[in-house]
Amino acid sequence: MELPELVSRLDEEVRTDDFAKLDASANGLQVGPEEGTVDHVAFAVDGVRETIDRALEADADLLVTHHGLSWGGFDRVTGRTYDRLEPLVANDLALYVSHLPLDGHQELGNAAGVADVLDLEDREPFGELGPEYIGQRGRASNPYTPETLRETLAATLETGDQPVQLLEFGPDEIEEVAIVTGSGTDWLDEAVDVGADALVTGEGKQQVYHEANEAGVHVVLAGHYATETFGVRALQSLVDDWGLETTFLECPTGL
Repeated sequence: MELPELVSRLDEEVRTDDFAKLDASANGLQVGPEEGTVDHVAFAVDGVRETIDRALEADADLLVTHHGLSWGGFDRVTGRTYDRLEPLVANDLALYVSHLPLDGHQELGNAAGVADVLDLEDREPFGELGPEYIGQRGRASNPYTPETLRETLAATLETGDQPVQLLEFGPDEIEEVAIVTGSGTDWLDEAVDVGADALVTGEGKQQVYHEANEAGVHVVLAGHYATETFGVRALQSLVDDWGLETTFLECPTGL
């Protein structure tokens, strides 16, 4: 498939343009030529030297990641930035990135993937960011206890053998669950406003302990990486259906 066609298809699927003014990440094609052919696509959560090197070892033509290289542009292409960009350019490996668009996509996104794991019903967008949403909420088909919610995530997510943390401040029975993957504790107040019993996210901040305690809501910290593998895996399945060879590069951080 021609690279511009593949990029256009991906941009349309995740609505890249709708997040252009909301996201510090330069979503879409971050590194690559205007023309080119793609036969093999590698997928990873992070666009870093390890995943770039492994994509090259797999003989991929394009690397698709959730976290890319450009966050508000480059001041200088030196040091770590150069070390990541140089092998991409030198080996004609293009880089496509989808950050917030892939967090909030209601079917392919990271939050939707976590909601699938938890078997949530009656789902709605959650995690308001301007005119868009970067998460999802829903009702458990069978109510969870705080511990069974934690155990379900720990048993399913790719946590790198690290524990799923539970700030247990909410009700004994959990029905309403709000999800913002990655670093999503800033949406705790919204979770309270919509009547959530628990907020599931990746990593926490110091103040969320006290905020959750005072609000009477559970917070589950399941790992930034672990909660954000779903989107790129969903894109991989999509690209598989388009007839291209694909590879997923697992690189858990445990964080």
